[in-house]
Parts: sequence; structure tokens; C-alpha cells
Amino acid sequence: MLRPQSVPSERGPGGPEPEELWEAEMERLRCSGAPVRGLPYAMMDKRLIWRLREPAGTQTLRWQRWQRRQQTVKRRLREAAQRLARGLGLWEGALYEIGALQCPGSSQSQTGVLKFHNQVWHVLTGRALTNTYLFYGAYRVGPESSSAYSIRLAYLLSPLACLLLCFCGTLQRMVKGLPQKTLLGQDYKVPLSSKVFSSWDFCIRVQEAATIKKHEIRNEFKVELEESRHFQLMQQQTRAQRVCHLLSYLRVNVLIGLLVVGAISAIFWATKYSQDNKEESLFLLLQYLPPGVIALVNFLGPLLFTFLVQLENYPPNTEVNLTLIWCVVLKLASLGMFSFSLGQTILCIGRDKTSCESYGYNACDYQCWENSVGEELYKLSIFNFLLTAAFAFLVTLPRRLLVDRFSGRFWAWLDREEFLVPKNVLDIVAAQTVTWMGLFYCPLLPLLNSVFLFLTFYIKKYTLLKNSRASSRPFRASSSTFFFQLVLLLGLLLAVVPLGYVVSSIHSSLDCGLFTNYSTPWQVVPELVALGLSPLGQRALHYLGSHAFSFPLLIMLSLVLTVCISQTQANARAIHRLRKQLVWQVQEKWHLVEDLSRLLPDPGPRDSRGRESPASRASRPRSFCPGFPCPGSPGPRDPRPGFSVVDALGLRSPCPGPHGTPASTHRVRFPSGPEL
Repeated sequence: MLRPQSVPSERGPGGPEPEELWEAEMERLRCSGAPVRGLPYAMMDKRLIWRLREPAGTQTLRWQRWQRRQQTVKRRLREAAQRLARGLGLWEGALYEIGALQCPGSSQSQTGVLKFHNQVWHVLTGRALTNTYLFYGAYRVGPESSSAYSIRLAYLLSPLACLLLCFCGTLQRMVKGLPQKTLLGQDYKVPLSSKVFSSWDFCIRVQEAATIKKHEIRNEFKVELEESRHFQLMQQQTRAQRVCHLLSYLRVNVLIGLLVVGAISAIFWATKYSQDNKEESLFLLLQYLPPGVIALVNFLGPLLFTFLVQLENYPPNTEVNLTLIWCVVLKLASLGMFSFSLGQTILCIGRDKTSCESYGYNACDYQCWENSVGEELYKLSIFNFLLTAAFAFLVTLPRRLLVDRFSGRFWAWLDREEFLVPKNVLDIVAAQTVTWMGLFYCPLLPLLNSVFLFLTFYIKKYTLLKNSRASSRPFRASSSTFFFQLVLLLGLLLAVVPLGYVVSSIHSSLDCGLFTNYSTPWQVVPELVALGLSPLGQRALHYLGSHAFSFPLLIMLSLVLTVCISQTQANARAIHRLRKQLVWQVQEKWHLVEDLSRLLPDPGPRDSRGRESPASRASRPRSFCPGFPCPGSPGPRDPRPGFSVVDALGLRSPCPGPHGTPASTHRVRFPSGPEL
């Protein structure tokens, strides 16, 4: 042991005392930065040195010591697992030494070398499928030749053509809804009387469906009446009250915006931490940390948005629309931040490139960076599907069973889960956006997501019919088709922008893929144009891409846009005239009804059977000006008792008067244009 007694007692004249030597050695060991683990002393002396190195006046708590011991054990286990994994890799170290690779200390393993992990985890993370055609790195080909077919050009143009077709299809479905919105107008509302007489579905035969339909009609009437009440209150507000209302509106939106910023910041740091520690012992949890944070944010965000919006007492439609818009912003922003964080970590976008190579990506940690991006998008798709299935069978189903089994105030408050149409539609839109983002890195991801979508439909159908209840507020899905198509178009734009940047500006990886010999994937296009096209065709393509062609194209597009705007304005004027004509026709019918009711004579003497006599029938005046008063005709007269066309049309009250005669009714009032 390192004690004063261990120092020999013999010393030269004038030499230091043993106690002084021991104190000097302790002071040297305390001040030195050498690790205690490497000192050549016994364990008891090492503990003493470790205590001496602690700051003065501090005492290590028991839980801190336990935590340090746990960290030491975890570090040793991790090192042992890494040594075992390196031992299983046949000739790995020798191959690195012989080949002189750029990154001998890289944590990224060679293709085909499996680590010491279960194959199930490899399937979940995508590493087991790295060498398959699911990912970019499995596609390889030799130099380009003069053949008519090029696998590189096909691989590059297939995602772009798919995105273009999706854009055209989405735009076509959006345009289909525009004529109806233009014809009805922005302020068009179905009259409440029409909803009263036409809301019921007479094809319903099941009692449960009838109950749901009654609940829906009742809620729709509540929403309409609440909207009318809020509109009347807004009309009666003063200027100061309107300013306060606007400030409260801004306050809620600013608070929700801050929540969105915090959510996407959490996604950024989760992605960065997962990529920086992807080889830790808890690698599976770290690999699925970004999808988990995205799912948690998209689950808690709408709940907080709904709670904050409901505090301000907005109209029902405003409340639903505001919550839906912020949910869309949250979903698209989360996917955008996930894409940006991957780009910053893997492609060194917006960061110092001292640790990255000059061709634009982190070659030491991501030798085949396209596969790394594809694996992240693959994990995101897998996690979304597994979360949907787990939530349906592990949360919604037990909740329904418990609610049906037990009774009480708590279970009545809990009730079944509400099936929200906007939430499910936005989940599908987010899954489709992830599919578009992975077209280049994971070419078979659309096929995989098609299988997931097929299974998700039946899972949602089972959840809707068996485990869920109708929403407390009706959602007009048919009238919101244009909005969801617009969200889908924004998701497509979110996928196209990063892909266009990668294809045109980022150097391809040097270890895998079809474009290893090209600076960017788009470089293959001019090369194939030079190989396969004649000089005349090359000059034509160069002219189409030059500024000389852009000016005529811009002029032609301006003319087309002018024609479209003029046609749109002409259609709007025609629609306005048709509306006025419809109002005139309805007013003409009302004039006709009033004219007929005014020109009918008093009932003459009748026979015993109550029929009209021929004399009175012959003396009845006739009108040769139907719909309008004839010139010189008498003015409106009071309605006479007895049967008339007005009675037949239901325009007169059938209730008898005090002496048994039909009560007189007021003159028919013409409805105005807005009422029609």
C-alpha cells in the first residue's frame, strides 16, 4: 500500500522525511490528470487517490456512486460486445490494413458484414435488407455504352416521372372541385329548412345507424345555430371589442406557433442524437428515437391545439378549421425538419465541413449515404404502420372492452374513442409524403407502403365499426376535399425540393450505387444526350434550355394566363346572371300564385252536394295576363272564404275561425333575392 510506513527508513543526510515524501506523492497524484485506472497501485490506494481528486467540501452521494458504477459496467459491456463483433468479422482488420481505406476508424461497417445483433432488429432497422433491391446501394452497372437503354437514366427519371404524374393527378382532382365552389360562391349556405326536410337517409334500416344519423343531424343543427349566434354577436360588437377579439386570436396563434417551433426543435435534436449514437448498446431505441418523437409530437400537438382554441370561445367552424390548419403545419413541419436534420448530419448542410470531404457528405461515417437516408425513411414507414396496428389492438380495443364491461361515472366519461376523419386523412397524407421522399433512396418503398395502406384500411375499418364512436362535431369531408388535395400537393412539394437539390448538387457516394463515377446524378443526362442523340437533336435540346427560348416561352405563358383569367371572369359574370335569372323566375312564380288567388271569384250558390252551379262557373272572370296584373284590373283584394288555389298550395292556414269558418290569411309576401 501507498503509506508512509512503506517508505524505507534509511535516508541520506539532509534528505526528506518519509511523511513528506508520502504527502508530496499524494499531492502529485491528486493534481495530475492521469486516469486512476492506469496507475500502478493497489485498489485501496486508487480509491484514496480518487477521493483526493474530488473537489474540496463535496461529498459523493450514494446514488451518484451507484450511477458511476452502472456507467462503468455499461461501458465494459459495450466494449466487450464491440470486441466480439470485431472478432466475428472475418479478416476485417486485415482488409482495412491491406486496402488502406480512408476511414479505418469508421463505425460504419462494410457491406455484408453483420454485427452481433438479432436479425429481427436488423429487419426493423433495414440493415438486413441493405444488399437487396429495396435500397439504392444494391443497384450497380458498368460504364455507359451506346445502347438504347440506360439503367442509370431509368433509375434517375423514374422517381421524377412518378412525382410529375402524382402532381398532375392531384392538380386534376383539385380542379374538379373548383366549379362547384365557384357556382355556389364563398358565402353560400344551405338553408336550414332544406336541412330539416332533406337530412334524413331513408335507406337506414339498422337502429344503431339511425341513432348515429340522429346524433349527426342534431349536432349539425347545433353548429348552424351557434354560427348564426356568433355572427349576430360579431355584428353587434364595437370597435374596441373587435380589437380585443383580434388580439386574443393573435395570442392563441402565437402560442400555438411557439409549440410548433418547440416540437420541430425536439425532432431535430432527436434525429441528431440518434445519428451521433447509432452504435450504442441501446441502438434499437436510438434508431427509432426520431420516428417516436415525430409520432409523440403529432399525437400531443392536436390535443393541445384543440384545448387552446376552445378557451377562446370561437365559432364551431372557425375552431375546427384553425385546429386543422395547425395540425397540417405541424405534420409537414415535422417531416421537413426530419429531412433537414438528416441532411445536416449526413450531407453536412449548414454545418462546418471540416469533418466532411470536399464532395459534400460525411464520407467517414456514411460511406453509402443514400442507403443511410433510405434506412431512415424505411424506419419511419415501419414505425407508422406498427404504431397504427398497436394503437388499434392494444389501446382502442381494451378501452372499448372496459367501457362496455364496467359502468360508472369514470367509464361514462372515458367512453369509446372518437373516430376523427381529419386526423386519419392527415396520417395517410403524411405516409404518402414519406413515400415520395424515399423514391430515390428506397425505390421499392411505394410497394411496401401499398401493402401497409391495404392493411391499414382494414384496421381502420375494424376500429371504426367495432371500437369507436361518432365524433361529437360533424366534419364535412365532402366539402373539404379541395383542402386535403392542397395538403397533398404541399407534401409533394416537400418531397420534390430536397430530391431536386440532391440530384443536381450533391456528390454521389463512392462506395455504392449507379452514380459512383459521377459528381452528381444529373450528370448522366448530358452524357447520354451526347452519346445517343444526333447533333441536330443536341442543338435542339440546348436551345430549349437556353435564354433565347425562355423569352418566347414566357410571352406565350403570359398570353395563356391572360386568356384563362378572361375566361374565368366571363364565367363568373355568366354565373351571376344565371343567379339573377333564377331569382326572377321564382319571383314570377310567386306573382302567378298571387294573381290566381286574387282573380278567383267568390263561391256562388252551390247545390246540395256542394258543387258549383253552372251559372256561377260561367260568370267567373278569366285573366289573359298570367303572372302579372292586367292593365285596368282591380287592385289586390282581401282573401275570400272558401276553397282556392292558395288553399291547395298550402299557402293559407286551414285552421277554422271562431265560428267554424276558415280563418283569413295574410297576403302572400314575395321573398327577396337574398332569401331565395
